Amino acid sequence: MLLNMTELLTVAKENKFAVGAFNVADSNFLRVVIEAAEENDSPAIIAVHPTELDFTKDDFFQYALARVKNSKVPFVIHMDHGDNLASIMRAVHSGFSSVMIDGSLLPFEENIAVTKEVVDICSKIGVSVEGELGTIGSTGTSIEGGVTEVIYTDPADARRFVKETGIDTLAVAIGTAHGIYPKGVTPKLKMDVLEEIKRDTNIPLVLHGGSANPDEEIKKAVAIGIQKVNISSDYKYAFYKKCREILSSTELWDPNVINPECIEAAKKVVTEKMGLFNSKGKAQLYRDAGQAPWRSEFL
Repeated sequence: MLLNMTELLTVAKENKFAVGAFNVADSNFLRVVIEAAEENDSPAIIAVHPTELDFTKDDFFQYALARVKNSKVPFVIHMDHGDNLASIMRAVHSGFSSVMIDGSLLPFEENIAVTKEVVDICSKIGVSVEGELGTIGSTGTSIEGGVTEVIYTDPADARRFVKETGIDTLAVAIGTAHGIYPKGVTPKLKMDVLEEIKRDTNIPLVLHGGSANPDEEIKKAVAIGIQKVNISSDYKYAFYKKCREILSSTELWDPNVINPECIEAAKKVVTEKMGLFNSKGKAQLYRDAGQAPWRSEFL
């Protein structure tokens, strides 16, 4: 079942769990996310970075849309870190039900203006919009980039940003980074900042850079009020670690022989994340509420 982000995260907010947003760059990872979600009866978000959309091509998501629409589990297909209106409209035309406009590196007033422009367009067609305030760090191991020095989200700015843009969800910066942390580096999230933002805003909050963070910190962030956690590096690393193990000891070349174990290794990580986010079994909440698919009035 395809939903937009507002429909998906309203239930998560009411029931105090988070939904994982897993970046997908080919059919293997699409299988990983969908199969793990169905096996755990967990809602899930299929996230796509603009560079991943460039790689997969737009037509790939016709297959993705058909697959999730025929599932009993709720999914969102979401543009991650859209960097301009053109990338946003590309996602909209490809059938995405949610988009993110990332103006976090812009001056505050310009971020408001750019984000509001996207909201004004997308709200008319039922596409949810995520904005970002503050900056996510970079470990140098992710396509999603980031900055050397994190700028934490200012709670007062967050309150104004939400009010003036009309966004549906807000990505906050509390100390995470994109990618896998170097050995010996353990991030420390500023939970006091998150708590203050939570008090000052009334929309679902998003945590980017969710890979490789201590489980207890993620659990605490979810308990405070994070409803969406972005995961990419952790489960992709598991897939390719298994792939390297297989290829280093065999002369196999057929994907249908090599990939099944890799898919299972990645699914194990996704399943662990779903447990961490307390989303296992939560798909039943949407069915119990009689949740209609996104844009069902047009079907």
